[in-house]
Amino acid sequence: MSPLTCSKLTLFTVAGVILQTIGLSLFVYGFFPVKPALSGVSGPESFFAPTCNSVRNQSQSDLPPDQLKALYEELSGIPPFDRLVLMVIDGLPAEFVLGKDHQPPPKGLMEAMPYTQSLLANGMAIGYHAKAAPPTVTMPRLKAIVSGAIGGFLDVAFNFNTQALLDDNLLGQFLRTGWKMVMLGDETWLKMFPGLFMRHDGVSSFFVKDTVQVDQNVSRHLVDELSRDDWDLLILHYLGLDHVGHLGGRDSGLMAPKLLEMDEVVKMIHTSIVANQENDQGQTLLVVVSDHGMTDNGNHGGSSYKETDSLALFIGLRNDISDHASDTLDTVYQVDIAPTLALLFGVPIPNNNVGVLILGSFDSFTDDQQLKALELNSWQLLRLLTAQIPGLSCANSPCDGFIDDHGSGKRKCDGSMENVICCLYINATVLHSSWKSMGVSRSNSREDYSSIVAAYYEFLETASEWLSRKVTDKPVDLLAFGVAAMLLSCMVLLSLIFHICKEVYVNEKQHLDLINGMHAWNLDETFILGAISIIIVSMGSSSMVEEEQYIWHFVTSTFDLVLLRKAMKSLLPAEKSFRPYKGPKEIGFQMCSIFVLIVSGRTLRAWHQGGVNWTYLPDISKWLEQGSSNQIKFIQLVSGFLVISLCLFALSLLRSSKKLVLGVGFSFLALGLLVLQHIAIHRENTFVFSSPRATFSVQIIFAILGIATIGTFLAFPWLMPISIREMYATHSDTMSTSVPMEIQNKYSLAELKDSMYVIGWAYMFCWCLLQLLLQQPVNSVPLLLLLVQISAIIVYCSYGGPHQKQWVEIAALYYLGMAGHFALGNSNALATIDVAGAFIGMSSYSTLFSGILMFIITYASPFLFLLSMVVYISVKDTSYIEKPNADSGHHLKIILASPCLVTLGVNSILLTAYTIVLLLMRNHLFVWSVFSPKYLYVCATTVCIYIGLSVVAVTVIYSYLVLSLRKGMQGSSIIDRR
Repeated sequence: MSPLTCSKLTLFTVAGVILQTIGLSLFVYGFFPVKPALSGVSGPESFFAPTCNSVRNQSQSDLPPDQLKALYEELSGIPPFDRLVLMVIDGLPAEFVLGKDHQPPPKGLMEAMPYTQSLLANGMAIGYHAKAAPPTVTMPRLKAIVSGAIGGFLDVAFNFNTQALLDDNLLGQFLRTGWKMVMLGDETWLKMFPGLFMRHDGVSSFFVKDTVQVDQNVSRHLVDELSRDDWDLLILHYLGLDHVGHLGGRDSGLMAPKLLEMDEVVKMIHTSIVANQENDQGQTLLVVVSDHGMTDNGNHGGSSYKETDSLALFIGLRNDISDHASDTLDTVYQVDIAPTLALLFGVPIPNNNVGVLILGSFDSFTDDQQLKALELNSWQLLRLLTAQIPGLSCANSPCDGFIDDHGSGKRKCDGSMENVICCLYINATVLHSSWKSMGVSRSNSREDYSSIVAAYYEFLETASEWLSRKVTDKPVDLLAFGVAAMLLSCMVLLSLIFHICKEVYVNEKQHLDLINGMHAWNLDETFILGAISIIIVSMGSSSMVEEEQYIWHFVTSTFDLVLLRKAMKSLLPAEKSFRPYKGPKEIGFQMCSIFVLIVSGRTLRAWHQGGVNWTYLPDISKWLEQGSSNQIKFIQLVSGFLVISLCLFALSLLRSSKKLVLGVGFSFLALGLLVLQHIAIHRENTFVFSSPRATFSVQIIFAILGIATIGTFLAFPWLMPISIREMYATHSDTMSTSVPMEIQNKYSLAELKDSMYVIGWAYMFCWCLLQLLLQQPVNSVPLLLLLVQISAIIVYCSYGGPHQKQWVEIAALYYLGMAGHFALGNSNALATIDVAGAFIGMSSYSTLFSGILMFIITYASPFLFLLSMVVYISVKDTSYIEKPNADSGHHLKIILASPCLVTLGVNSILLTAYTIVLLLMRNHLFVWSVFSPKYLYVCATTVCIYIGLSVVAVTVIYSYLVLSLRKGMQGSSIIDRR
């Protein structure tokens, strides 16, 4: 087998990465398209059956707003409300107001909202648990509320860069009937509806450190707006409660005061314009909703009950609810709000709505009016079904006022979905037509009325469920090409790994003349490959995807035991011939390193319970959080001090360049003390809005960390002392008048390894200091333990000889990085992303910088282990596989090939395997709630791998070239003087 040159290896590797990127992009684009929507908007035709002459009134859509509004009221037959106050309390779980499982809310929560609770108790408000669809983030949830449509899964990404909403929606319908609208609060509304509001005051929804001013900016206008009569729709979007949750969780000390603040707003609106209106004059309806709930730690984005439990509260309906308890325990869907509000305010239901009318909000209307509302909702869903199911035709359904004598009985509905949907629709319309034909006698037939309502709801719920779960048609060709590209990329990378391992094996045998037993297939190698198989198999189970941390902890802890067995086995007399480079001292260091790995790994496993289903179980972090903030701060300071000490001790182990290393260590000590000072002084209670001084302090530290890291990378290879005089002393002047290339290349490696050692520890030191600033305070100890694990595995690898395969060590580093990812409290649910930390050091919201900080926090562990590759390269002895008279390309290949290729190869296997799993699970019930969020994490991990390996490769290549250049220049000057 001819060896690959460095240039060819680089070319094939880059080609494999590009191919993988193209395949991944095509698959994501094909699998997560924006859901198709009906074009246009609903108009007067919405008030006629779709099987009748529905185009007869199309021209009336161009009527002036006042005439169009009157036409809608005439066609609907339902007296509308006149004004709407839509109050959105971001992140408010419905159980805070309505309780859960037939039980009222806890006493503390009820006392926090006394006025709202009195409205519910007196039957003046109707409350519902409005289940939100994942992803539970603000922008797609607001879309669902105003349009009744469920957006695509990638709306979670668009949430950070909201675009104008072009689909049919309530606000657009209101505008066409001449409504004047005002918006106060979350600026997401301004981005979704640009130029729509005659007055507005927007605030950023992402600057989560602000829990006070963000709501005061809304309420300061409230008294003035309530006294005005020039608006028809007033939107109030309060963000403070969501920010309180992000900073302190559900049990935050600021939660009750914030709920009381929201209760005061409800009281002000109700007493000002809702309770004082006369029944025969204009009516105002107050609707209090939340976009999503929150987990125990205050985050959201996933599909758990606590995240999807949003609120829908109707205050000001013209009825007297006698059975209040049953209404507050009813569960509806968030998309049901849109058709309900549309019919309450006399406008057409948005044409992409999949929601079902909340009939309890129409209790004050007559039976005819309630049935008319159900009929309008059925017509709208039937139109949407006709567009989604090609060939669907319910031509036998009766038109207004017409009934087929042969179809008066209710039929049994079975067969295909098309037949079931048409059958259910026809059953409802036939019963309704019979009701209409009964005239005066129907007033005494409550049983017939209940049957019609039940028939309508059977159709509506079936249609809504099918539309909500309908898998968007996937472009098969695009998906197939994407998977094929990723498979081809994976094969390319694995072929390169095999080629490199084969080349290393041949070089080892030629250079060391080792006996065949040295190259036998060992247990650690078998386990590394077996672990990949275990991870791939587990991907097909939704439960294992939710609890993936158990797999990684099992893999790493078991591998530690495999290494311990191997080290202990090497002490046996029969194994002495297989360890020519290892004595008892080296084996002792390796065993100590393994024990450190085992203890630290078990501690990390117990720190965060993690996952999705078992987060309520006790763990170390929950136990610490029960203590005082001073105790956590003390632990954070101690952890930070130990991180600094460990990094300085590691730097002191370098025997050469003592003065330069001492200077680097002193500068980083000063930087570490600056971070500890900031934690001691400015690490306030996480509920409190950070002071400008603290923000400025963090910004200064960010800048110094960046300068120190980049400065060390750029300057150290130039400042590194090199000496080649003694090397040239053995080189005869008569041999050559130039510097022998083999001497340049051979002796460049010694300084390179020292340079890489210092730069690598500088990378890890600065990364750990950055994480101490950004991570939750309780994560300071896991961060220290991750650094300890890195140190232990580097010590173990530094004493490994040819018997320890390099690809095994690199794969082990990858596994440790992934286990550490979950040990820091991350999971495959979007709700565990630390949003609060993404705003540390920021005085205003920036999508770009917040996104970068969020990525840094989430992938703290994998990136730390990727940075440790620089140190690993510096301590790994590869002299036994080097060739004499080799050029610089060969040296760079020996140094970089295995670390980069093995990491890319392992990640490529997992990425490609999970892509295939996601494709197979495209019709699974949990495809959007479990498998799709996991795929986003897999894609983000791939980006992390690309960035981390780029840093490693650039660092090695730059340092090697600089040192080679300096040696060449010094060698030339020595020869010139001779």
